Amino acid sequence: MRPTPSPPPIARDRLIQLLDRMKSRRIVVIGDVMLDRYLLGDTNRVSPEAPVPVITVRETRSALGGAANVAANVSAIGASCRLVGAVGDDSHAREIRAELAAAGLDDHLVEISGRPTTTKTRVLARSQQVVRIDEETESPLEGQDQEWLISAALTALADADALVLEDYNKGALTEALITAAMAAARRRGIPVVVDPKFRNFFAYRGATVFKPNRRELEAALGATLDLSGENALQEARARLEVDNLLLTLGSDGMVLVTNDQAVTHIASLAREVFDVSGAGDTVTAWVATALAAGATIREAANLANYAAGLEVAKAGVATVSPGEVLAVHEEKHDAIGRLRRGGVI
Repeated sequence: MRPTPSPPPIARDRLIQLLDRMKSRRIVVIGDVMLDRYLLGDTNRVSPEAPVPVITVRETRSALGGAANVAANVSAIGASCRLVGAVGDDSHAREIRAELAAAGLDDHLVEISGRPTTTKTRVLARSQQVVRIDEETESPLEGQDQEWLISAALTALADADALVLEDYNKGALTEALITAAMAAARRRGIPVVVDPKFRNFFAYRGATVFKPNRRELEAALGATLDLSGENALQEARARLEVDNLLLTLGSDGMVLVTNDQAVTHIASLAREVFDVSGAGDTVTAWVATALAAGATIREAANLANYAAGLEVAKAGVATVSPGEVLAVHEEKHDAIGRLRRGGVI
């Protein structure tokens, strides 16, 4: 990738101001709600019934996944978060509601009879994943179920400061819901941050920030993306009809493509990568909450980059607090100050 300018560092006073404002914001997250379950154990033998390992489960864990994990990240920032999505009438939905209550999240979930709560169960033996079991129905909601979800979304958005649309192609985000939610956000004049998947990729026209990863963008555009070509990136943003494109690149950081024709490469700040699970959700939550607090798009992307660098150093899907972001910001800029005083830069 051809080097492009990094965004200017956020001054400490400005960072503290933004972090303080973020705690009083009201964020609505709408999308595919999931439960992540983990069965942890050991294996010492092969089953006599089939050539597969026998796992003796020692521990079971559950965590919020999908749009619910984005909401948990917003809550960890200190902001108020309302989660809108669909769950089934089952034990997994009850687990999700318990996790939401423990995290202090405002539950606007709609219960859909006959449709399972989207659940990903991972079986691990000696820290190695053996199999993943998915319980889900991916067909888009329709009829009365869709109307109930639209009603819940509009209620949640009545006094919101930002909207997040978190799409995992599990059927909650239909075109009708996307249209209704974005229209409500426009009436309020609040930012809309989208984490898309392929099915509705071009349905988010007018979004403030559109945040795919490289694979998703290439699949939607039908061609390999030339990241060294600024024109190609701006053409992609224009084709999507969004204000800003924030392209995530894993360990290579992010590229911010803005409506002022600038293309900015934001290098990853991760010092060690333990687990990349959930890093994209962290970026989405921090960008939306920062914009709600009055940050510029470059400030919001910068803050999200700090948070993502911290998240990937943690085991599993994790959240990041404002205190952690402030600490890593001060550590980085203390190091820059020492280099300047030493005449290195």
